[in-house]
Amino acid sequence: MRRISRCLLAVVLTAGVVASTRAADVEPLLPKETEQVVHMNFKQMLDSDIIKKYAMGQIKQALQGEDVKAILASVGLDPLKDIEQATMGLWGKGEEMNVVGVVKGKFDAKKLFEAAKAQSDKNKDKVEIVTESIDGKDVTLVKMTQDSGKPVFLTVADESTILMGSEKKYATAALAAFNKKEKAKLSKELTALLLKQDDKASMYYVAITEGKMKDIPAGSFDGLKQVGVDGDKMKEQLEKMKSVAVTLNLGKEVKFSAVANMKDADSAEEFSGTMDKLVDTAKTFLPLLGGQQPKAKSLIEDLTKTIAVKAKDKDVTLSFTLTAKAIGDLAGNDE
Repeated sequence: MRRISRCLLAVVLTAGVVASTRAADVEPLLPKETEQVVHMNFKQMLDSDIIKKYAMGQIKQALQGEDVKAILASVGLDPLKDIEQATMGLWGKGEEMNVVGVVKGKFDAKKLFEAAKAQSDKNKDKVEIVTESIDGKDVTLVKMTQDSGKPVFLTVADESTILMGSEKKYATAALAAFNKKEKAKLSKELTALLLKQDDKASMYYVAITEGKMKDIPAGSFDGLKQVGVDGDKMKEQLEKMKSVAVTLNLGKEVKFSAVANMKDADSAEEFSGTMDKLVDTAKTFLPLLGGQQPKAKSLIEDLTKTIAVKAKDKDVTLSFTLTAKAIGDLAGNDE
């Protein structure tokens, strides 16, 4: 009977762990060309103890400015309640980088478009209302030109979804996919990587890097010779990296992890050795910085104590944890 009870307890505990780390969803509106995905869970961040205690006051104060209040009222948006999460898919590089974004929350399409129209009347060089036909129906998009001269196109899919694209064709394609309720179409490699992420994470970034790291200019890591790291070898190691996943979790403390998936176990072991050298160097010099920056002393102590590199199979993981005290001291908290 005791053995059966223990087995039942193990099943319950295992189920609890699985439920608390549900795999991330694969956003169906991102195009198949997507190579990188950034996901930000704003609701989770704002609900976290760290943000509530050390940042919420500043956030609320920033939203109390008369200009900000007027803008938010005109679009019918409360950033602290109405924006839940955002997911962006990226592909290309440098000036040719393309983006499709999906923002989830609670939105008033009528107010958003009215506010955009008012801005367009005042500043046509920056904001423009454009119409596009999708499957025989006219849809409205807002073209916003950035200071760099590059445009961003936005539209409202429904009361809970805003879409954006670095080009009009990407925004309209995302809207067409939304209307048709299309299934996810990302590559199997990126899909598999996304399914490993924690749906409850504050933020995660994943990217397929295989074949991409060869573009790193020769000599980029020459400065690392001063700490005993061969820059050329590090470049070779990075070229064997197939993917990377970075996760940030805000709760009662801040947890960070970055996982590099390498070509094979030998490559992982070699890259782990290089990262160990860099971490050891950081642990040597960080305390010196703490002496010059009193507010950062606790944070530096946390980093020095918790930062670690671990190799397992083909993965190399860099992680660290920051306590609430470290964040409070950095924010100037007197507690």
